[in-house]
Amino acid sequence: MPDDTVRSATYTVPCEDYVHVVEFSPYDCGSPASLLAYGGNQYVAVGTCRFKEEDTEVEGVEFTSLQVFMHGVRVDAIAWSPETRLDKLPPVIRFCTAAADRKIRLWTSELQNSCDVKVMEGHTSYINHLVFEPAEGKQIASVSDDHTCRVWDLDGNETTSFRLRSPGISVCWHPEDICKLMVAEKKGTIRFYDLVTQHAILSLDSGQMPLMSADWCLTNTIKVGAVVANDWVIWDITRSSYPLEKRPAHVGKARHFRWSRANENLFATTGYPGKINSQLLVHHLGHPQPVMIGSASVGAGLSWHRTLPLCVVGGDRKLFFWMTEM
Repeated sequence: MPDDTVRSATYTVPCEDYVHVVEFSPYDCGSPASLLAYGGNQYVAVGTCRFKEEDTEVEGVEFTSLQVFMHGVRVDAIAWSPETRLDKLPPVIRFCTAAADRKIRLWTSELQNSCDVKVMEGHTSYINHLVFEPAEGKQIASVSDDHTCRVWDLDGNETTSFRLRSPGISVCWHPEDICKLMVAEKKGTIRFYDLVTQHAILSLDSGQMPLMSADWCLTNTIKVGAVVANDWVIWDITRSSYPLEKRPAHVGKARHFRWSRANENLFATTGYPGKINSQLLVHHLGHPQPVMIGSASVGAGLSWHRTLPLCVVGGDRKLFFWMTEM
């Protein structure tokens, strides 16, 4: 493979702490800048990003911190609410976190130093992923090592629970199909649940394990992707419950799979932090090899920008941003 595909980060932003998780907001917040949240050992920082690809007056990246939320315990997952708006007076910042203490916290702030925190309890083991209902943001779904997927209202009441056959790894709620939840399990199975009948209506089988991360393509609802063991796997849900394509991606176990929000053929995977570097691979469905390989000192988390072919990975006191040349 030619070495010109191996790249250090296009941009970096310094942070105060080791970054465990990082998420761009997938929603339009009414501002030309993109909202970004990242979680450390004790806190969540929220800010906005502008990139020179969007605004020629920006040199590289411009990160503006909006608020730091003291969390008190390590942050393991972050999900943005579609109710977050920066063009309202006062502005509204709303997101939820999953933490090492098995609790979900719903954070709401008007950026006036104070904030409202609601704690949701019920999971009996580690929470791996969570997501807001994308149309109105009035519900949250979460998956856990306790073999459940649970749906909560914003008062912290558990409204629905699905019993899984192995630990729940990823949960996706698609804005074009809000009556269904996609739940990926560690044993390699992905199921779609009808939230009205509360039954599983479709399942996909990766044929191997452990499944470590899965994602439902935003721009094309028939595409589902995952990383299982050290392979990436793609399904076309209209054709078969077995993968349409799969390829080895990482030498060790793969960690994250995320579709680009800007291009249905672009996706990224990360490996587990190695002894020196973590690998970020950006793949294009039309190319047999990765179109970009990024290398960052011990990376964690993975998220794509809402409109640019740009992804972010957290690291030791840094955020790493990679722009993919299309």
